[in-house]
Amino acid sequence: MDRKDFLKKSLIAGLAGSILPAAVNAKNVSSSKSTYDKLMDQVGFNHLPNQKGVNTMNTVLHKANTRGQANHGWLEARHSFSFASYRNPDRMHFGVLRVLNDDKIAPLKGFGTHPHDNMEIISIPLEGALEHKDNMGNGAIVRDGDVQAMSAGTGLTHSEFNANSDQDMKLLQIWLFPNKRNVTPRYDQISIKGIAKKNEFYQILSPNKNDQGVWIHQDAWFHLGKFDQETCTNYQIKKSGNGVYAFVIEGTATIAGQEVEKRDGFGIWNVTDFDIKADKNSRILLMEVPMQIS
Repeated sequence: MDRKDFLKKSLIAGLAGSILPAAVNAKNVSSSKSTYDKLMDQVGFNHLPNQKGVNTMNTVLHKANTRGQANHGWLEARHSFSFASYRNPDRMHFGVLRVLNDDKIAPLKGFGTHPHDNMEIISIPLEGALEHKDNMGNGAIVRDGDVQAMSAGTGLTHSEFNANSDQDMKLLQIWLFPNKRNVTPRYDQISIKGIAKKNEFYQILSPNKNDQGVWIHQDAWFHLGKFDQETCTNYQIKKSGNGVYAFVIEGTATIAGQEVEKRDGFGIWNVTDFDIKADKNSRILLMEVPMQIS
């Protein structure tokens, strides 16, 4: 199916990863349960203590091969937390971090126009380019080296497609519960190529409009790091009570004494800081988030 036909036939109600058997008309979309309420219905377990490798109650390890999987032909997705048809009561969220999807989208395919509300949505392309359109009048291409953030607030609709005709598009899609509901929807996108540092973590997201990176309605800080040699560093928690969920995009690392491999997720909380040793050719995303949903 080409993109023109797909756009006509693929209105997606609710979660962006849920593929309905038929198109949903506008009346049904408007009456469907909100994104926030659907995801709040599913929370319950913040995290389970890691029972192997680290003898402490403040870490959790999610191996890459334990994630939920979905293959829709045009979309291959891996879910670190319960999402769409993947339900695991032990893997609902990590604090306010509710969704971490590792998606691969086929050329010229994607998500047709669908709604969201009261979620902070962050997209980080890993390969290729994503074409974005929304009902706020934004139209953009989000590429590897960019970060996109949306505050869904009172409600928005948008579509996302692989902008390339000859290659797959890979990206991380991350959803956080906000600390303020029913805000005016907003869109933000920046290039992070100019702020990237060699063998260091650098900030790409924060709660503050004047800080480096994009900003959102949540006391969260995201840092990326790309390491081409063995490097040791220490991460300091920005706000008391926050935890950090680390996601290894490439390579391996030792985080707070735990070996973490490619596409593994590792959560740590009830600490003020922790050490990280990144191996050669590693790329790591650190997501510091509140551990309580307000």
